[in-house]
Amino acid sequence: MTQHTATATLFEHVASPIDAIVHFRGRLGFEADVSDVHAALDDGEPFVLIDTRNDAAWAQGHVPGAVHLPRRDIGERAASVVPVGTPVVVYCWGPGCNGATRSALEFATLGYPVKEMIGGFEYWVREGFAFDTADGLAQRLPDGLTNVAPAGLTGADAMTGAAASVTTIDTGITCAC
Repeated sequence: MTQHTATATLFEHVASPIDAIVHFRGRLGFEADVSDVHAALDDGEPFVLIDTRNDAAWAQGHVPGAVHLPRRDIGERAASVVPVGTPVVVYCWGPGCNGATRSALEFATLGYPVKEMIGGFEYWVREGFAFDTADGLAQRLPDGLTNVAPAGLTGADAMTGAAASVTTIDTGITCAC
């Protein structure tokens, strides 16, 4: 048996349960994941979903019902696109991009209640949710590492309703979130 002589342990520095409640409740006040945004859209919750990416990215695909307002234009156009005080959810490309964070800050400074859709458009697609393209509605198979939902339809198959041919690999990973 190997004995570890680490100087720190995982819980050597840990917040109190009260501090953890404040922290995690606070994060939920700022962020929503793509599944929660999808459910809120389906439920008709009153908010505006804003795609903050550039024109080229928007043209490649975007969340159905989203409003295109690139980050650089938020300051001068937000009030003409979204009534002041209306809740806003912003997204950008994905977790490797801070454009949504910058956009959320911009909306907040303008007085909007705002959340960032963590994961962005990348994770919207990876979860297997439909997205709009210049050619119409499209959908890709859910990524097995991000979603355990039944497989969706892909590209042209999504438009025709044809069953997709899929090879799956059982990773043994499940998600209950």
